[in-house]
Amino acid sequence: MGITRRFALAAGAAAFALPAFALPTLAHAEDTPIARSHGGAILGEGPLWSAADNTVYWVDIRGKKLNALRLADNSAQSWDMPDLIDWIVLRKSGGFLVAILRTVHALTLDPFTLTPLFTIEVDKSDNRLNDAKVDAKGRLWTGTMHMPFKEKTAAFYRIDPDLSVHQVDAPYLCTNGPAFSKDGRTLYHNETSEGFVYAFDILADGSLSNRRVFTKFAEGVGLPDGITTDADDGVWVAHYGGSRISRYQPDGQLDFDIMIPAKQVTSLTFAGADLDRLFVTSAAQPPVGADDPHAGTLWEIPKALLRGHKGLPTNAFAG
Repeated sequence: MGITRRFALAAGAAAFALPAFALPTLAHAEDTPIARSHGGAILGEGPLWSAADNTVYWVDIRGKKLNALRLADNSAQSWDMPDLIDWIVLRKSGGFLVAILRTVHALTLDPFTLTPLFTIEVDKSDNRLNDAKVDAKGRLWTGTMHMPFKEKTAAFYRIDPDLSVHQVDAPYLCTNGPAFSKDGRTLYHNETSEGFVYAFDILADGSLSNRRVFTKFAEGVGLPDGITTDADDGVWVAHYGGSRISRYQPDGQLDFDIMIPAKQVTSLTFAGADLDRLFVTSAAQPPVGADDPHAGTLWEIPKALLRGHKGLPTNAFAG
């Protein structure tokens, strides 16, 4: 394992070139998402902003790769992983945590080391971990999904800094999200397969209560995937199969959509020194075809489309 490729992105906002690859120029850069990587990530997911590194990290789950875009010089880097890499989060003690299938590992990149810590759902070989976030108290929240996408055998978990694992909600077919309100009292989480975005109250002991429907996706707009929240308590959701991201008001009312030049939009994160840049991942896995040439691209949303909204700082796991 190690670095598999390193490439530099041109400084121009609307287009860039790579060896044996060139994106068509995207017109109207002020109101059109900007390609920040080559396309083709099979299942681009889980973007993570690291202020310390001035870097956006994201994974290609099915491509078994971890990717990085360094904002200082627009250089990019990727690492091969031994199996499906489900997500990456920061670790307060240094480095990262990553999930590979059902096992959570400690990761350092220089030098590259991968150390298994614990496994969730040892007895469920058809499940894997899927999506994760850390709250302001340094607790990790993650769920699982049924890979054949047929049975509700998955669940949602909280991992405390002592590495203890607590199931907090079940059953699910495909968990996604999660994200937190600015005050840390509300958690947002998806049952992707049914189009539901749920909200929960987070109690003092870390348990969840008062599960309610925050929003239900209508027919024809895709399925809810990754979530992030902003400093105004807006909730941003990626539409898998819907070619868009949406911002919702704290009461669950749709505020506005931003269209993305890819069908399978998977997740999103605010980034940059002022948390005023928004990066969006996408996927190129079937049934994507020739009519979706930008599938699997990492996108940046022009600031004009964000309507002044900024993100919240990235939390690090305290264990």
